[in-house]
Amino acid sequence: MKQTFIFRALISTILLAGLIHPSSFALDAPTEDPPLPGDLAPYFQPPAEYQNDFGDFRSPLRFYDGRPVKTLEDWQLRRQEILKTWHAMMGEWPPLLDNPTIEYGEKEELEQFSRQKAKIEITPDHRTMDAYLMIPRGDGPFPAVIVVYYEPETGAGLGKELRDFGYQLAKRGFVALSMGMDASLYYPSQSHAVLQPLSALAYAAANGYNALANLPNVDPKRIGITGHSYGGKWAMFASCLYDKFACAAWSDGGVVFDESRPNVNYWEPWYLGYEQGVTRKRGVPSADNPRTGPYKKMIEEGFDLHELHALMAPRPFLVSGGSEDRPGRWKALNHTIAVYQLLGFKNRVAMTNREGHSPTFESNEQLYRFFEHFLKPEQH
Repeated sequence: MKQTFIFRALISTILLAGLIHPSSFALDAPTEDPPLPGDLAPYFQPPAEYQNDFGDFRSPLRFYDGRPVKTLEDWQLRRQEILKTWHAMMGEWPPLLDNPTIEYGEKEELEQFSRQKAKIEITPDHRTMDAYLMIPRGDGPFPAVIVVYYEPETGAGLGKELRDFGYQLAKRGFVALSMGMDASLYYPSQSHAVLQPLSALAYAAANGYNALANLPNVDPKRIGITGHSYGGKWAMFASCLYDKFACAAWSDGGVVFDESRPNVNYWEPWYLGYEQGVTRKRGVPSADNPRTGPYKKMIEEGFDLHELHALMAPRPFLVSGGSEDRPGRWKALNHTIAVYQLLGFKNRVAMTNREGHSPTFESNEQLYRFFEHFLKPEQH
C-alpha cells in the first residue's frame, strides 16, 4: 500500500508538471483496477512458451541512441521521442478539430437504441466521413466505442455478420459510432498526400473521438475504438497516436510487420507505402517489386509496430488475434508489458486467439466483455 501511495503521488506530480496527458490515466481510480473477471483473466498473460520471450524486437525502453529508460520521467521523454519520430515518418497531423460538426440524416428506432445516418467532419477543410451513430435508450452519460471498417454499414449491423461491432455494443449500452474509409484515405489529395493513409485515417478517428466527446450523452473519459482487419490496423494507429482513447481492441489486423504474411500488408500504398509519384505492383515486396514510402525506411532502420503499442501505456488494449496475429505475437507484446510494469500497471495488455481471420461469436464476445470491463467500471 505504501508503494502504491508513493506511485500515485508521483503520478500527480508529473501530471501537474504537464508531462503526461491527464486522459492517459482516465481509467485509473484511486484504488487498484477491479479484478479481471474469470472469463477474461487468462488472456492477460502469455502462454508459458512465450513468457519472457522478447524475440528480436528492439526494446521501446531504450532511447534511439541506446540509453535505457529507467524512470517515469525517462519514459515520458522516450514516449515523446517515439511519437515525434513516427509522425515525422508518416507526416505531421493538421490541428485537430475541437468541435467537429455532425450532419444528421435518416433515423430509425430499434428495440434498445436508435440508429441514425450521419456525416462527421474530419479535416480542417470540412471534409466529412459517412457514419452511423447508435445511441441506447436513457439519459447517459454512456460509454462509447468508435468502430472503423471499409464502410460504416457493417459496423452498424447492416453488412456482413460477426463484424457488426457497433450494433452489438449499442445493444449492451454503449454509444457506438461506425465510421467507414473513403476519400479521407489521402490528405489533401491522392497525388499530393502529406500523410500516410493509415495516419490520415487515425487523424479522422481522432476527430471522430472529439465529435463523440462533445455529445451530452457521452462520457468523454470512456471512449474506446475497435475494428477488424483493415479496421484493426486503423483502430491500432488511431488509439496509439491519440491518447484520449481510453482503451482499444484490434481484430487481426497484424500487430507487427511480417512479410511472410501477405495480408499483413503495411507495405501497400494505402497503408504506409505511399510515395508521391511512385507506383508499385500490389503484393509482397521483392527485388522486382521493392518497398516504397516510409515503410521502406521503417524496415531498413529496424522500426516495428511494437513502438506504437508502447504509446498505449497505461491504457488497456486487446489484440483479438486470428490467422494474422497468432500467439507468437506475444514476443512483441511482452515489450509493451514491460513499459506498463515500469509505470506500475498490470493486466492491461491482452490477446485472444482463433484459427481463422474472420471474427467468431466467441472472439466477439471476448471483445465486448473487454469493453464492458474497462469502460463500465460501475459493473464491477
